[in-house]
Amino acid sequence: MPALTAVADSQTSVRQRVSTEEWEVRVKLAAAYRLAALFRWTDHIYTHFSARVPGPEEHFLINAFGLLFDEISASNLVKVDVDGTIIDDPLGLGINQAGYVIHSAIHRARPDLKAVLHTHTRDGAAVSAQRDGLLPLSQHALIYYSRVAYHTYEGVALDLDEQQRLTASLGTGNILILRNHGLLTAGTSVEHAFRELHGLERACNIQIAAQAGGNDGLLHAPQAAIDKVREQTGPQRSGDSPAVQRHWDALIRQLDRHGQDYAL
Repeated sequence: MPALTAVADSQTSVRQRVSTEEWEVRVKLAAAYRLAALFRWTDHIYTHFSARVPGPEEHFLINAFGLLFDEISASNLVKVDVDGTIIDDPLGLGINQAGYVIHSAIHRARPDLKAVLHTHTRDGAAVSAQRDGLLPLSQHALIYYSRVAYHTYEGVALDLDEQQRLTASLGTGNILILRNHGLLTAGTSVEHAFRELHGLERACNIQIAAQAGGNDGLLHAPQAAIDKVREQTGPQRSGDSPAVQRHWDALIRQLDRHGQDYAL
């Protein structure tokens, strides 16, 4: 594997050969990776976040296969097209095939979604393995309960023929629980997708904690409350809501206290 110090040497050249708009997306996506590491949402080197590159080409950015999330920076992200052709790979590590299959499917089918985030967290995977999936047990869960779609597990996502079924499962929404696998959120920006993932992960944390005492005594929110929360929070969940930027800005302040090398 090339030394990570090579990133410092390549940083200037990467920034010089991409547009200002692409560099901005690179920095935001790298920040998302670092935040996931900070929140311990990682599964070593095996999960992946992606973001569409601004412009007419169907290119997206994703992590180099072999880097830990806390090693991701704006300069070492890999640029790939939806057909799997590597456009730019500063470290020469390539990408995870399962990451390509999942992310290219959504980027191709849903051009309205600019970022796709996928995790294998303990509690997210645990909820994905439950027959009833996400339960209406908390306010956090109610924000997502009526919007979650599910995709049946078919094995490690290496087969291109799964892509059509994956995007059919997602439908017109942006929240997907991959059965026996993990969580996936998408958004009109990195900020939007991350806010969705942040809340969904928290909802799963609460569900697993609540179930620790057994399922018999769990109190599900009444349908009237489920409907009310959906109505109350709907406008705030859109990608252009000021709440999305406010949430992201606070996250970046938190991340920057641990360093800003993700932006290199």
